[in-house]
Amino acid sequence: MTAAIRFHQTGGPEVLRWEEVSLGDTPPGAATVRHEAVGLNFIDIYHRTGLYPVPLPSGIGLEGAGVVTAVGDGVGDLKVGDRVAYAGGPVGAYAEARHIPADRLVRLPDAISFRTAAAMMLQGLTAQYLLRRTYRVQPGDTILVHAAAGGVGLIVCQWAKALGANVIGTVGSDEKATLARAHGCDHPIIYTRENFTERVREITGGEGVPVVYDSIGKDTFVGSLDCLRPLGMMITFGNASGPVPPLDLLELSKRGSLFVTRPSLMAYTAKRSDLLAMAGELFEVVMSGKVKIEVNQSYPLKEAAQAQIDLAARRTTGSTVLLP
Repeated sequence: MTAAIRFHQTGGPEVLRWEEVSLGDTPPGAATVRHEAVGLNFIDIYHRTGLYPVPLPSGIGLEGAGVVTAVGDGVGDLKVGDRVAYAGGPVGAYAEARHIPADRLVRLPDAISFRTAAAMMLQGLTAQYLLRRTYRVQPGDTILVHAAAGGVGLIVCQWAKALGANVIGTVGSDEKATLARAHGCDHPIIYTRENFTERVREITGGEGVPVVYDSIGKDTFVGSLDCLRPLGMMITFGNASGPVPPLDLLELSKRGSLFVTRPSLMAYTAKRSDLLAMAGELFEVVMSGKVKIEVNQSYPLKEAAQAQIDLAARRTTGSTVLLP
């Protein structure tokens, strides 16, 4: 037997339960992983509330790092004792141990700790596809990053800066502005007292930016469109303030033939070859020191509900891990 956080109905943090579960034998094509650390992400809240439905009852969590304790039939590239990490599902990472398809696991370099890996896989792979695939940032680009002091935000700011970009970022406080600036954000905008659209236009001399990376959703969507230059790209990849309402596509034309995309990590890592390439690039940029992963909070896995409460209330900065 092992223990895991599960939920039997959607709702608030109170629906999360600490339960004993039986793993059984490792299925063919899968590996059993004993978690050393588990990542906390906004998408976990979306699953819990039902914004992103999952079959119930369900485990929760999409990211973890640990040690392989068993492999199923047909698994030839992993062995017991391997250090591994994963992100993107299937759900069930809030657990002391679990089975997971072997093709979703990547070997973890010795230079990267379990806590760092659990804190960076989902957020770091998200940063990779945002910056290198969805819109490929070029030296000299000026970009806008919302929630610049959050887990994805701090990674995106550092990585974009390393790529030669000029980084504008929105944050909610002076403390978060200082944190973002220390991680590559050239122009922190405190959205609680500044109009971020007007500030972006000021910073860019009225031109606007070629891309906006927006994990906030409803509250920032229209203002973000108004930050874009003609032919700019709006990348909305989260819903921290709620889902974006339906959009009249003529608004994109009026603002200069804009592009809008709603990407997902699952789509970008669906092919194992892409997953390995993306993870390799992430590991390289972290081990080089160009991107530092800030694990600023940790909670016992049993206290996952409180961790989600703090994340939703924006009391956290950087990344958060849950410890079995």
